[in-house]
Amino acid sequence: MKLKKLAQLVALMGVVGPVMAQEAAAPAMQRVEVTGSSIKRVAKEGALPVQVITFDQIEKQGITTTEQLVRTLSANGTGADNMTSGNNVFGADADRVSGGASFASLRGLGPSSTLVLLNGRRIATHGASGKSVDLNSIPLGAIARVEILKDGASAIYGTDAIGGVINFILKTNYSGVEASVSTNDTQAGGGATRRASLLAGTGSLDTDRYNIMASLTVDKAQRLNGSDRSFVNGFQPERGLSPDTTGTPFANQLSGAGTALGASFQLPGDPNKYLQANPLSFQGKCDTIPGMSQYQTELWKDVTSPLRTKYSCAYDYGADYVLQFPVERANFLSRGTVQLAPDHRMFVEVLGSRTKATAILTPMQVQATIANKAVYPVGGAYYQDLSAYIPTFDNTKPISYKWRANDVGNRTQENTTDNARVLIGFEGNFGKWDYKAGISRAESSTKTKLTDGYSYTDKLYAALATGIINPWVGAGQSQTEAAKQLIESTKFRGAFQHGKTTLTQIDGSVSGELFQLPAGALAVAAGFDFRREGYNFAQDVDATQILLAPGNAALNDASRTVKAVYAELLVPVMKDLEMQLAIRRDDYSLVGATTNPKVAFRYQPADFLLFRGSASKGFLAPSFQQLYSGSLSQELPNGVIDQEGCAQHPGVPEYCAIDRLDYKTGGNKNLKPETSKQGSVGIVIEPFKGYSASFDYWAINTKDRILNRTPQIVLANYQALNQYIIRKPDGTIDYVQAGWINAAGSRVRGLDVGLRGEGKVNDVKWTATLDGTYMDSFKFAEYQGQEYQELVGKFYTRDLYLRWKHNASFGVSRGDWSGLLIQSFSSGYKDQVPNGGKGTPPPGFNPDVSSYTTYNLSGTYTGFKNTTITVGIQNLFDRDPPFTAHNVDEVVGAGWDPRVADPRGRSLSFQLKYKFM
Repeated sequence: MKLKKLAQLVALMGVVGPVMAQEAAAPAMQRVEVTGSSIKRVAKEGALPVQVITFDQIEKQGITTTEQLVRTLSANGTGADNMTSGNNVFGADADRVSGGASFASLRGLGPSSTLVLLNGRRIATHGASGKSVDLNSIPLGAIARVEILKDGASAIYGTDAIGGVINFILKTNYSGVEASVSTNDTQAGGGATRRASLLAGTGSLDTDRYNIMASLTVDKAQRLNGSDRSFVNGFQPERGLSPDTTGTPFANQLSGAGTALGASFQLPGDPNKYLQANPLSFQGKCDTIPGMSQYQTELWKDVTSPLRTKYSCAYDYGADYVLQFPVERANFLSRGTVQLAPDHRMFVEVLGSRTKATAILTPMQVQATIANKAVYPVGGAYYQDLSAYIPTFDNTKPISYKWRANDVGNRTQENTTDNARVLIGFEGNFGKWDYKAGISRAESSTKTKLTDGYSYTDKLYAALATGIINPWVGAGQSQTEAAKQLIESTKFRGAFQHGKTTLTQIDGSVSGELFQLPAGALAVAAGFDFRREGYNFAQDVDATQILLAPGNAALNDASRTVKAVYAELLVPVMKDLEMQLAIRRDDYSLVGATTNPKVAFRYQPADFLLFRGSASKGFLAPSFQQLYSGSLSQELPNGVIDQEGCAQHPGVPEYCAIDRLDYKTGGNKNLKPETSKQGSVGIVIEPFKGYSASFDYWAINTKDRILNRTPQIVLANYQALNQYIIRKPDGTIDYVQAGWINAAGSRVRGLDVGLRGEGKVNDVKWTATLDGTYMDSFKFAEYQGQEYQELVGKFYTRDLYLRWKHNASFGVSRGDWSGLLIQSFSSGYKDQVPNGGKGTPPPGFNPDVSSYTTYNLSGTYTGFKNTTITVGIQNLFDRDPPFTAHNVDEVVGAGWDPRVADPRGRSLSFQLKYKFM
């Protein structure tokens, strides 16, 4: 039929969308599963690079979560969008409301620039942050395959797909019952995962005219602590790494008017005026308290003032981080399809999921000062007299101090995210024309409870002022029962905040052949996409009353409508050349309208050779959070230096050793949409039967990129951004205005490489694949007027733009047996230089972070009736993450980086699947 010819033509052009998803499905799967002959290989390649991963491949790799799957994609960025990095409350660029969520970021352009779809349709974004689809909401157990469209903006899916599209295709028309269980246990302990799934279906569309199927998957991830892995070590000063914090479990005393240390103190023969002191530092015994060490002043002297650190202890709080926090997930999918007539079908799809993630963070850092009336009182049982070390110490005054409040407990947040979608769809054809239509409603809601480690500010300060709580607990000591009860009385536990996103969508499309041209039929596809998006975020309690409370400022109900129409033409120019012309218009009620074109070509001069390319424009509207979130006051984690003020007032602490500097963040109603231009050109060749290669060079230019500007960026670029540094009448900094802006943009270039091979030796079949991405350039400007900076191969606090990443596999099969070896490789990069890059690093500092290579090995046996057994070893050679001297602030990781590596180490996976016949 002509409609099927059209679907095949569009599939050949690489457009994998809702218009013809079912018809294009089989060729797309075959392209990956079976290399085939030269004709099959090249013929199935389209104008746009599409990577397809089947569920069988996912299972054999021991992958149990969608986050793990996305991290294997070479086209995905190496960023802080994973759950480990998201377990973070410090860092001005941290997403403070996405605990327990993970996101995709194709090309490293950020989650908002990657469009995540389910069966070609949108689903609700994460209930708390609202920025993108939480990968945990995808029912991995019901997946048939995953298609990754690396082209960028799509005329069908939406021009907000600047980085690309990840389309999760669910199983349909399934009949039978299938159950599976799997486990994955680490050799070193901790971080185990468990999973069970059930898939059932009845009826056949061909014979019964109906099919009903349902899938339920439940999985659980156990806690993995930093103390469980030796490479998690933030105190390696000889290599350029040590903690840059003086918030310690055995508190450091602070100076201040009206305190025992006074405004500052001097030591005999030393003209410097110091601001902090610790008796363990004077004695050289900081390391007698677990996790503590002498502050390495020389390593950080240009970042944090030596006046504050020379006689202070430091604490390796990065080693306290939970590397994998406890997660429980349940995903349910049900789909019923009815054959209304030979050429018409109706289906109803219901999707529901719940993710319960317990984010566990390091204990809070408390500062007791005269201003907050939490100073330690004179006459208290634990009053710490430093007269023996500091002659000017006034023991008639209370003590101000900075304390890592381990006795209050780890800050623990229980994040529960519920996702639901109901879809009613129709598909079929009228004569020569295919059609699809659907209406859906999707919601995602996140509720956060604080279960430990948080206290009411006033209650905790009042409790500290009693002197009953000891901020100087020595080795082998503990708080008294009275102190423990007093601490407990200050705590807040209960519902804290909640957010919700909604999506109501009506979409439809038609496709068919208009008329015949000399080289073939002129085909057309047209469609519409009308949707209403909503978002709200609020606190359940007054967050300002809770010390260091997480989260964003409240955002009342916000909504917008988006109206989109699109059209495509598939033009056979001549026998071997096809052109795709597309245009899409999106009209956002709060932002405005935009029209974006796209053109692509596919030229196959010979059976073994194919040339392809595309060019298009993209448009990304600001999110509700970026536009409307309220102003939120926060503090920088360490004392910082006001470069301008310190140059004018050298040695003055208010300029050269600022403690707990305030900054503000929030939405920006003046944000403009982010726009892009992107294109790709490639070649696919199969010189010999069973061997093929594809090379696609791509480029993406963005303008007005939406960026969360950090206070560190403002301070470091004070000459250009001085208007965002708000000063008091005396010239000292009052606060720094950070938050969302339109940055200048980015210019990204790279090459995707795909290699395929297959053959047979006697009765053993083998297949080999490689999917890799070479990042040629990622140039970026933080603000308008700044010169573009090259970031590839260099440390960066948002994403790491690695020069080369790949996933390679070699599989063999014979009869009931099959095996698979997977190699994952990430190239190294230039490390962050200690001391803000100033001065000379220690001799043991290596400026290069090494590459990271891991191997996964699995074997599958199907010899037992209706049973499949798969056993695998992940990280076969137990490779530790590469060492990095990056200090833990801004990006989680002490001596290692979770953006690059998995901390679990070698693990053993086992899966048992049984089909009930």
